[in-house]
Amino acid sequence: MLQVITADGDFDPKLVPDLSDEDLLKIHRFMLTVRRLNEKGMSLQRQGRLGFFMESTGQEACQIGAAYALSAQDWALPSYRDPGMCLVRGVPLATLLDQLMANSADESKGRSLPTHWSFRKWNVVSLSSPIGSKLLHAVGIAYAAKYKRDKLVCFTSMGEGATSQGEFHAAMNFAGVYRAPVVFFCENNQYAISLPARRQTASESFAIKAEAYGFEGVQVDGNDVLAVYKAVRSAVDKARSGGGPTLIEAVTYRMGGHSSSDDPSVYRNDEEVEMWKRRDPIARFTAYLTRKGILTESAVQKQSEEIDAYISRTVKERETVKPPAPSTLFTDVYSEMPWNLQEEAEEFMAEEGRE
Repeated sequence: MLQVITADGDFDPKLVPDLSDEDLLKIHRFMLTVRRLNEKGMSLQRQGRLGFFMESTGQEACQIGAAYALSAQDWALPSYRDPGMCLVRGVPLATLLDQLMANSADESKGRSLPTHWSFRKWNVVSLSSPIGSKLLHAVGIAYAAKYKRDKLVCFTSMGEGATSQGEFHAAMNFAGVYRAPVVFFCENNQYAISLPARRQTASESFAIKAEAYGFEGVQVDGNDVLAVYKAVRSAVDKARSGGGPTLIEAVTYRMGGHSSSDDPSVYRNDEEVEMWKRRDPIARFTAYLTRKGILTESAVQKQSEEIDAYISRTVKERETVKPPAPSTLFTDVYSEMPWNLQEEAEEFMAEEGRE
């Protein structure tokens, strides 16, 4: 397993990737932002201000490290547990909140389940709730890029539960045969809802599955942001240069429940959770930056306060945005609305006007 930073912040200088101090501080701030966004999202859902939320506490290193290794022209198909990937790619926090709140400013007009990100401007492709389906879309995008000789890479993330789906096999097989420039990123967070990883596969790892399809599989410490960055950057560079796909397994842990509707205490014990808390990705990276003299405790405290204030301010602002207009029920289905749907729309809007 590739690891650059140990749980206590120690590191191997030979493995440290070439990132500037400015980049390291940006990565740290992104990780803190995602952690605070998770906490805020769960709080808003419990208060009835969000209908649904899926947190990613404990998986910050995965999403930030991976996204930081991509270029702007690359395509990303993140999972519902990857808001940080969207932020790194330039999606404003306000735009993420619009999606979560399903308001009229949401680019999908409130039609997608919260955390199902889709932002064309930033090359972020919508996921579908059926697990594994977007892997096929990622391979299709990657193959199209290869066919057109575009020097771009398609990156897609998934949980380990997706490896049990038929779409995983089809996507991996096609990618291997046609050497598509795609990076498969498996965030092995130990549970597919309530099913533990040990019951998900008989393989010694998820990374090893790549061998059956004729390309490289890499296992990385998913709580080590530098290791994640290093592994993904290597896979992206290889794909861009014509070397074909890579499957990366990032070993991490989902600290919260599967979603705001889940109670994880039913299927896992406190001792296990405490063990993974000691491997916290943010605490680890903070210890590393402190050892390097790049960050101080007071600076972290100041950053945290700034981020908290920024998120709270943005939430209040986005809560003033009205819901989508009822008329949007009839838009974006046909390029030219057929007569029967036009009649239904007119009748519906007339009824709306009388209320």
